[in-house]
Amino acid sequence: MRLVFAGTPAVAVPTLRALTAAHEVAAVVTRPDAPLGRKRVLTPSPVAAAAEELGLPVIKATRLDDDAAARITALRAELGVIVAYGGLVREPLLSAPAHGWINLHFSLLPRWRGAAPVQRALIAGDTETGVSVFQLVPALDAGDLFASRVVEVPSHATADDVLERLAVEGAAVTRDVVAGIAEGTAVAAPQEGEPTLAPKLTLQDGLLDWSRPLAEVFARFRGATPEPGAHTTVGGERLKVLAAAPSEASPLEPGHVRVDRKALLVGTATSPLAVTRVQPAGRGAMAATDWWRGLRAGDTVVLGAGKDEA
Repeated sequence: MRLVFAGTPAVAVPTLRALTAAHEVAAVVTRPDAPLGRKRVLTPSPVAAAAEELGLPVIKATRLDDDAAARITALRAELGVIVAYGGLVREPLLSAPAHGWINLHFSLLPRWRGAAPVQRALIAGDTETGVSVFQLVPALDAGDLFASRVVEVPSHATADDVLERLAVEGAAVTRDVVAGIAEGTAVAAPQEGEPTLAPKLTLQDGLLDWSRPLAEVFARFRGATPEPGAHTTVGGERLKVLAAAPSEASPLEPGHVRVDRKALLVGTATSPLAVTRVQPAGRGAMAATDWWRGLRAGDTVVLGAGKDEA
């Protein structure tokens, strides 16, 4: 088939590669170059970089306005495929390809419709998630399903770990759906079940509330890592928690800290969380025990307990 592909982050790259190997990709649509790093160097998106490597034409657009839509429509693609592009496809572009657009989404729809399905699933404590390929419609992630695949969530996996796995699984499912559409055998069915929503996470969503049980604190850490970043506060300063795991150590008061070997044990409503790597405000990442010793606070500091002091 003649396709147009829209995507931006690294999780969209496996699908682009899979489709390029089997079909004609007329162009790749992605977000414009973005400033990255301390020097804010303009850097192409992972999808743009992959498209250049594959020798594919690239259309960079912040949103699919009339100009971008006209350029895409002129490609006369038979099918549009979108994976985490970061913008809406509206009419008349939505109906421009003969087969419309399909979307790879990183959840088992209709659960977790929205921008942050994996993050919200982890915060909620879901033990399984998956990928869904559906017909794109104006309503948010509500189109008929072509295919889905269940993926078990490892107990200690963070959002980036899960997304990496789903990107590979999703590429295979999308490849098969596109092949079915090309052959005329693909069938889509309405979504079944009660929808749940997964809005984009804010900085506040990464705040660890030590007054909650360990399972909830760890679930929030996993869902907010790496973005927007799990964090707590110390003396009004934000402290990022970069690596942590559940502990079976004896209980501590919520937010109270005890050093144990190579970790800081931080009290929750149940068992402590073992924090092994942190990043203080304005500084680089470091071992949590090194940060605590440098603080020279002894037992006088209690980490923020549910309220952001910063």
